[in-house]
Formats: sequence, structure tokens, C-alpha cells
Amino acid sequence: MKTYLFILLLLVTSTFSQNARFESLIKTGIDQIYGIEFQKAEQTFRTVQKEFPHNPAGKFFEAMIDWWRIMLDMESEEFDDQFEDKLDAVIDMCDDILDDDEKNIDALFFKGGAFGFRGRLYSIRESWMDAALDGKDAMPLVYQVYEADPDNRDIQLGFGIYNYYASVIPEKYPFIKPFMMFFPQGDKDKGLKQLETVALNGRYTKIEARYFLLTSYYAFEENMDKAMQWADSLSADFPNNPTFERYKGRILVKKGSYTNASPIFESILTKCDLGLPGYLDRTKRESAYYIGMRHKIQNHSDSAKVYFEICEKLSRNLDDDEPSGWLVNSVLYLGMLNDKLGQRQKAIKYYKEVLEFDERQDSHEKARRYLEKPYK
Repeated sequence: MKTYLFILLLLVTSTFSQNARFESLIKTGIDQIYGIEFQKAEQTFRTVQKEFPHNPAGKFFEAMIDWWRIMLDMESEEFDDQFEDKLDAVIDMCDDILDDDEKNIDALFFKGGAFGFRGRLYSIRESWMDAALDGKDAMPLVYQVYEADPDNRDIQLGFGIYNYYASVIPEKYPFIKPFMMFFPQGDKDKGLKQLETVALNGRYTKIEARYFLLTSYYAFEENMDKAMQWADSLSADFPNNPTFERYKGRILVKKGSYTNASPIFESILTKCDLGLPGYLDRTKRESAYYIGMRHKIQNHSDSAKVYFEICEKLSRNLDDDEPSGWLVNSVLYLGMLNDKLGQRQKAIKYYKEVLEFDERQDSHEKARRYLEKPYK
């Protein structure tokens, strides 16, 4: 009897030790992803795959590294195919597990997560039908996990994203509405509540839930106070994540406070110049633009000119065939600033170039006006 109890104690201790090791690795790796320490995260999740080869978590979170590479520069599609391939590998692994155990919670959870994140990528690329189909495939898996483990807070992320998107996307893009009759109806308010539950109590997904709430309040709800609440929370935990930092500045710009936004963008610009991971040229361009705007508004023409020149130069390198709004506005403002500084011939050159670009808002009207009469 004593021998039996001793063996049982060893088994329980070993299981607890394995679970603690697993949880520690996953938490470390997740923090490394959001801290933009991608090489460390890759090493951590390779360790997870080696030590826990039958759990799909290692493969899933390795894919999340590419998700955040995409988040750092959403205009680039460089990592899209790689991300989708990794998610496909997660789905295949989960299918193999489910063939032997159709109620395996980990396989159901991470397969649903793979469909969900692939759908989110499709929504970013505005492939709405593909996004909706992945959302539809994810939901039954999420419900199965919920039925088996109703206390699992992480699955609320899937419910919340679906409820929110299924409600707001058809309103923003009416051409999608006819397709949505084939899918469960969304509920925006319910989705936000579910996401907040995950953001406060989630195990693996609370940071992603906070980020989703941040972007939703910023882009769809246009509630800058709520958006700033989540941006502050994320930036406090991950001060060197440029996406979280940029949103803090963007929110203040949307509120019309260039003075308060400028120190944030100056911090970002410094990190770009230092070459911190994730602080890319598009990030530097945006920061230079908003710092330039603050100086322009405060009539610091010389300083404003310096920052708009940085933005202009970066835009010429980053833009493809179509000039971006960053380039059009920077060239226009450089014309106006050169006029104020008494450099009329330089100003004329910039105004003429604005007229060569496709019009952005009233850029052509302003350029023609200032060609006729100098800006003062």
C-alpha cells in the first residue's frame, strides 16, 4: 500500500512539474512575442515542440510570431504565405490528434484558433468571404471547447471577435451583407463584453484581446478614451512594442493634441534610429510626419521642414507606383514651409510636384492656389 501511494505521489508530482514547465514556457514565449523578441520566442516555442511534441501549442504560438511580424507592417504582405503555411500545419496536427481523440481540448482549441487568425488575416487583406468562411469553421470548434471546459476564458476571444466582426463589418462594407445571411448573426455589444472578459482574465490570449479592443475602439467605435485605456495598458507591459506605442500617438492625434502626441513619436523616432526590433521605416515615417505637424502648427517652420523632409525621403523609398498620402502631404507642406521661409523657387518646385501626384483630398487645389500666391 505504501509503495502504491509513493508511485501515485511520483506520478502526480511529475504531472504537476510538466504542467508548470509547459505553462512557464508558453507564458515566456508569449511575452517575448509582444515584446518583439522574435528570435527568443522562436527558440522558446521550438523548446515547447521538443518537450511537448503532442501538444499543438508550440506550433500555434510559433505561427503567432509571424502574425506579429505582419502587425508591425500591415502594408507589407511579406509574411502572409509563411503565416498561412504555419497555420495549415497547426490545423493538420490538430486533425491528426482529433482522429484518435475527437474530444481533445487542446486540438479543438488550437484548430479553432488557427482558423480564427487566418480569418483575421483575410479581413486585413479585405478578402471578406474567405474571412467569413474561416470564422464559420472556427465557431463550432470554439463551442465544443466551451461545452467541455466552460470556465476556459480564452475561448471567449473567438466568440468576441466573431460577434464583433459579424456585426460591424457588414455595416462598414454593405456589399458583404448578402453573404452574411448564411452565417450566425453578430452582436457588437456582446462581442465587446466577451473580449473585455478575456482581456482581464485570459490565460493565453489576454494580450491579443486587449489589442483587438484597442484597434476596435480606435477604428470602428471611434472612442479614443477607451482606445487609450487599452493602449496605456499594453504599452505599460510592453514599452518597446512599436505598434502599441504608435497607437498612443495616433489616438492623441485623433483627439487633436499634437503637442501631447509629439513626445511619443519622438520616443519612437529615437528607437527607430537606434535600430530597436520592429521599429521599421514606415514607423519612422509616421513619427517624423506627426512631429513635423506639431512644429508646423506651432509655427516652427525650420524644425517642421526637417521632419517633413525625413518623411518625404522615406516615402520615396517606401512607396511603389502610387504616391502615398504621407508623400503627397509632405511635399505640399514642404512647399508651404519653403514659402514661409522665403525660398519661393523651392516652394514652386514642390507645388508643381504635388500636381503630378494623384489628388489627395484638396492637395491640387492648394498647390494651384499657392503657385498663384505664396503661402504665408
